[in-house]
Amino acid sequence: MIKWLGNGPKYLRTAWQRLSASLTVRCLIWGLVFFVISSLLVGWHTLPPDQSLEVGQPSPQDFLARQTLTYESQVLTAQAREEAARQVAPLYRLDTQALRIMEQDLDQMLDEIERAQGSEQGTLRVQQLLADQLTAAEARAALRASEADRRALGEKLKELLRLTLGLGVNEQGLNAIRSVLVQQAGELEVAPELKPLARALLARLELRPTLAYDLEGTRLRIEEAQARVVPVKVTVRSGEKIVGKGELVTERQIEALQHLGLLRSPSAFSSFFGILLLVGVLYVLLALYLWAYQREIFRHEARLVLLGILLVMGVGLGRGIMAIDLGGDPQTASLVGYMIPTAASSMLIALLLDSWLAVFCTLMLSLMVGLLNGASLAPAAVAVVGGLTGIYAVAHLSQRTDLVKASLYIILANLVTVCALGLLRGDSGSAVAIGSLLGLANGVLSTVLTIGSLPFFEGAFGLTTPVKLLELANPNQPLLRRLLLEAPGTYHHSLMVANLAEVAADALGADALLARVAGYYHDIGKLRRPYFFIENQFGNENPHDKLTPHLSTLIITAHIKDGLEMAREARLPAAITEVIAQHHGSSLVTYFYHKATQNGRQDPPGEQAFRYDSPKPRSKEAAIIMLADSVEAGARSLQKPSPNRLEGLVRKVIKEKLEDGQLDECPLTFQELDLIAQAFTRALSGIFHSRIEYPESVLKEMERRKPRDAALRKQSTG
Repeated sequence: MIKWLGNGPKYLRTAWQRLSASLTVRCLIWGLVFFVISSLLVGWHTLPPDQSLEVGQPSPQDFLARQTLTYESQVLTAQAREEAARQVAPLYRLDTQALRIMEQDLDQMLDEIERAQGSEQGTLRVQQLLADQLTAAEARAALRASEADRRALGEKLKELLRLTLGLGVNEQGLNAIRSVLVQQAGELEVAPELKPLARALLARLELRPTLAYDLEGTRLRIEEAQARVVPVKVTVRSGEKIVGKGELVTERQIEALQHLGLLRSPSAFSSFFGILLLVGVLYVLLALYLWAYQREIFRHEARLVLLGILLVMGVGLGRGIMAIDLGGDPQTASLVGYMIPTAASSMLIALLLDSWLAVFCTLMLSLMVGLLNGASLAPAAVAVVGGLTGIYAVAHLSQRTDLVKASLYIILANLVTVCALGLLRGDSGSAVAIGSLLGLANGVLSTVLTIGSLPFFEGAFGLTTPVKLLELANPNQPLLRRLLLEAPGTYHHSLMVANLAEVAADALGADALLARVAGYYHDIGKLRRPYFFIENQFGNENPHDKLTPHLSTLIITAHIKDGLEMAREARLPAAITEVIAQHHGSSLVTYFYHKATQNGRQDPPGEQAFRYDSPKPRSKEAAIIMLADSVEAGARSLQKPSPNRLEGLVRKVIKEKLEDGQLDECPLTFQELDLIAQAFTRALSGIFHSRIEYPESVLKEMERRKPRDAALRKQSTG
């Protein structure tokens, strides 16, 4: 695509050249690339294949689980809730209205009998009213009874209804209740001629159920029963057959295939879109953080690419770890997220870029780890604690063993976090033990990955890390070894400059390790002609006595160019080569300039011919090396150095460099220059401290006692 744009039509070539020339556009493109890769790594498992099944259809193939998975089964949970609903007994309520209606019906029948009393066909009407429940004689007896007796009979029948139906009778129990009522009606304390009427009234009366079905109450009771049902969790182990070829597919099997990502599901794409949104928010927040606090990364495209690679590496390691199948108990299988080595990316970002940026990226990666584990909090918590611990362990790296200590710190932090999470979640003892082992593996793996990949990133992106500086500080490095053997005076001078620079950088809060290592290498260019520099001249002959001041100046100033060439050959980091190039700036070679002016020439030479042709210091470390270089040389030539004289020398050197404009391009303030002067004075006072001069008689006595003291020590040892 890129090649086609570069060779395509002119307007496309022009547009592509403008886009590629814009650093902002390239940064946006890189950000989009890393966002897409991270999103796919985090959410790829949620994307379903282009395949579907229906309930009751035969399966076209064997489906096996690719991973161990525990999920909440909606199908089985729904079945359990349906069964709970079936177990709920219907709820009834007492219907007092039905009892009143039956009493009213009873009163209406008695009223009809009352009206039939004066009729010619009263007997027949009573028989018809009571559905032929009475004989003609019984009907005439009922008509002959007084109204008061019939009303009294009605009250007794109502009382009987209340006693029998008042406690509640449902529809199914009405027939049995009617038989009981008719039987009890014959036992009422009424006139004998009215007992047939009582039985006939109850037999003819339309009985109504006094227990009404409570639809709302039953619904609430069913909902309560269903709410008490615990969601059914199903565990599918890696390699387990979900459905075989030709088998009729059930709803439960389709659900399992959807959760495993082997079938399309309605929520799959929405889940992936949710992951895209969350990862996108994280990348936007990262961009805002970089713009607010680390804007220089946008100006260095390589650093932006490195940051993206380290983030993608962290997510990729998480995806790879999640593919590991622990098997066994589902609770144990879910602990594999504890082994994701997020701390590796955190430590690499801290070592290669910035510690505070590493803190932000650790939080970002930890959220992605939680998404990888099904939006689980526990692995994300372990990732946060391990990552922050790793950053702390390497933030002030001063020796190689600190990387080993980092592993121990991460292991301890992981163990405490895993145990705390186990107690919080109520995990079994075996699960906590396995989680602790995974946390231990996390710490070891994080450190191994950091140590193993750090040299690659250093070389590929040209960055200088504390680990690289520690390697360069080893006295057995070839250049330092050559300095010791071929230019011992320069070697000693470099050690002194390195010590002074480290003390001053530490006082300022600058990179003390860089200042010390840069001090070791700042004069390696003198290896080309070591005896042309006074610190390496151990005899009385000075080769400069036979040269003109101008030629001597060229030889002296050439050690900058020679040092840069040797640094490139040795592949020293850019931070060191910058100090080599800048540690003299455009300073004047004072000795040979004054020597040239004292030759009695009518036209004094110009200063420019006797100045270094080098850039001025542009960093605090380079400026400190320049000042330490001049201060150390001046202190060696100082007669009977005392703290006051040393301080005067230091402040004089700083003042001269300041007035000469050598510190114009570095970010040092006057307050920091004062701190540098104090640090130099303390360090030089410790080096050039006064010594006790022993009298000659004391020295002779010490020499005389040496043999006797040696004999006594030998005798004591024996």
